Amino acid sequence: MNALVSYVINLTRLFILTIFYVCFIALSDAHAEIATQAKPSIISLAPHTTELIYALGAGQQLLAVSDFSDFPEQAQSLPKVASYHGLDFEQILRLSPDLIVAWQGGNKPQDLTKLATLGFKVYLSGPKQPAGISQDIRALGAFIARAPEAEVLASDFTRRLLSLKQQFAGAPQVDVFYYMWPTPLMSIGPNAWATHLLEICGAHNVFASAPTDYPQVNIEQVARKQPTLMIAAMHVSPDEAESFWHDKRDLIPAPVIVVNPDKLHRFTPRLLNGLTTLCNKIRNNG
Repeated sequence: MNALVSYVINLTRLFILTIFYVCFIALSDAHAEIATQAKPSIISLAPHTTELIYALGAGQQLLAVSDFSDFPEQAQSLPKVASYHGLDFEQILRLSPDLIVAWQGGNKPQDLTKLATLGFKVYLSGPKQPAGISQDIRALGAFIARAPEAEVLASDFTRRLLSLKQQFAGAPQVDVFYYMWPTPLMSIGPNAWATHLLEICGAHNVFASAPTDYPQVNIEQVARKQPTLMIAAMHVSPDEAESFWHDKRDLIPAPVIVVNPDKLHRFTPRLLNGLTTLCNKIRNNG
């Protein structure tokens, strides 16, 4: 399996709790200390935390970010200190940030433990459901002395999410096959992030009873489910997505649509834009 496939598979497992992970980071003490600084210097270790920091108006305080921190555009020019392979501790030590914002469930537990051992103050971001994004925004805002901005952003997110839920409440159920990589075919299970998104849209994940949250499935299994719609959460064109299914249409006639994984799989306010598009496409069957 090549490195790119391994990276995507790792991302699809981003929401699984790491049972061996022991958090050595005292968040409450760090909150109190960092909040006294007007503009603490920050390193972000995940694309979604980079987005959140910019959304809170603290982008100019960033010293470095992770690979794939591509939104907003100005984040792309910052040094990269985190990747699929781990953290660049030499560069992190050289930059010596006041605060590191990490991804619980995405960054390697052993790397986070090492950061704490080195004395860095680390905030862990990792909501498990869309509604948890508001709480994450508020906590991060307090941590980086941006509480007023965070309250506005979090309240607006909660209001818009509730409106979206109400809009699609009671809609006829659509059986959906949702996947994030074609070879191997990676789907979503009962507690996957995207399963919660489908529920908001009034859709049913056909692999909701899978034994894992991010199962690898095969064509025969998908055919047995006979979904009404297939959703490719990938950076591909509609034609590219269709080309994978072209010779399988005798088994699976359901149409396939493409959605933006960055908007849907990152825990930021942009989720609502992607979720609105997702729900509308499901309701219109593409």
